[in-house]
Amino acid sequence: MTTPPLEVYADIGCPFAHVGLRRLVARREELGRADVVLRVRAWPLELVNGQPLDPAFIAEEVEVLRDTVAPDLFVGFSEAAFPGSSLPAMDLVQAAYAVDVTTGERVSLAVRTALFEEGRDVADPAVLAEIAAAQGVTVDPVGARAAVLAEWEAGRERGVRGSPEFLVGGEAWFCPVLDIARVDGELQVRVDETTMPRFLDACFAD
Repeated sequence: MTTPPLEVYADIGCPFAHVGLRRLVARREELGRADVVLRVRAWPLELVNGQPLDPAFIAEEVEVLRDTVAPDLFVGFSEAAFPGSSLPAMDLVQAAYAVDVTTGERVSLAVRTALFEEGRDVADPAVLAEIAAAQGVTVDPVGARAAVLAEWEAGRERGVRGSPEFLVGGEAWFCPVLDIARVDGELQVRVDETTMPRFLDACFAD
């Protein structure tokens, strides 16, 4: 029996989504559950919020994450290279999922690695072309963008609250790996020791 993909709505420029996806993939490797694949759906925060993500704001989130819960991640992040839009990378991801779900997952993770671990601008056509060529993906810009917008609209209809939101076992899990708060204006992040274990158990339930 084929295991249905795990669905998650996320923005490529969201560092919290990057942490959640990497932790989920790490647990999958620990369990040897190659049958569980990710269907990462488009949740473009620049459209949700009506403006592009602020590189300085993202850099603050990255610094806090690196200093607290994810010292192994964001090793090459560059605020200066943060993309002005996540939509071109989402177009590539949609084209990859049109090939098959495994290719889609690889590309979805690859663009996030390029952005957060290698400090590359994933709105740069040359960067995206390199990733696409490595995975054997061809992008139809018009069709891919239409698919991105349709997926965002479908997420709105499904009541998606933000990035990342995982849909697993009939339950919606909003940012289940992290407990995030601002206290007196200061961003504070810690591992959600209550929700994360239940979430991971749900992801790999037989």
